[in-house]
Amino acid sequence: MITENRIAANDLQPFRPVHPGEVLKDEIEYRGISQKKFAAQIGVQYTMLNEILNGKRPVTTNFALYMEAALGVPAYILVGLQTDYNLQVAQKDSKLSNRLAEIRKVAALL
Repeated sequence: MITENRIAANDLQPFRPVHPGEVLKDEIEYRGISQKKFAAQIGVQYTMLNEILNGKRPVTTNFALYMEAALGVPAYILVGLQTDYNLQVAQKDSKLSNRLAEIRKVAALL
């Protein structure tokens, strides 16, 4: 019997959502690049770069394209990681979960 709470391999969620900035931070550190120097070289403010790398700001499409040009990390991967992160954070939001449950109840009656 399949229930609404089934668990399948493609339904698994990480314990903690991973912000794409963490992936970029690891890449920059691995290459031995200073964040301040890197920010200056790609023409963004250091504080913006630092906030993205620390998961305090989202990776935008433009920023993803900057990273693709500078590091060779495909922009579509970074944008996809950001979307996944946003969804995972939203799914852990109890207020949103309650609201969605109410919407599902109403929708079931339609």
